[in-house]
Amino acid sequence: MAPTVALLMGSESDRDKVKPAEETLKRMGVEVISEVISAHRQPEKLRSFVREAPSRGVEVFIAAAGMAAHLPGVVASLTTLPVIGVPLSSGTLGGLDALLSIVQMPRGIPVAAVAVDGAVNAALLACSILALRHEEVAVSWRSFREEMSEKA
Repeated sequence: MAPTVALLMGSESDRDKVKPAEETLKRMGVEVISEVISAHRQPEKLRSFVREAPSRGVEVFIAAAGMAAHLPGVVASLTTLPVIGVPLSSGTLGGLDALLSIVQMPRGIPVAAVAVDGAVNAALLACSILALRHEEVAVSWRSFREEMSEKA
């Protein structure tokens, strides 16, 4: 079974900003379960999804949200698996509000954070985590880094 990442977004309108992460993960040979689940409007659906995710092979969560950006923190509160938060630019603050929401998590509930609209880096961080257990991802990750070096 291929390593799997759950890629969550808070709204369907976030999909275009998150799509590059999905493409990057697939390029690295990682399966992606992509879902739109609002932390605020669908808390029970989110709770069920996160609790059932390990049985579907999920090893890492990427959660993208704008504005209040509670999705990554709520996911982290429901699992001990790694959670990577992607703050999305939206509203009048251009993503700063989302970034601050993600990086201000309380002690004991960690969420890794990438740059505003940094979906690709979230995917690559997930690959770094998966590469610790999955040699095929490690090989893809090293190859990707070598390609970047050659293009520089």
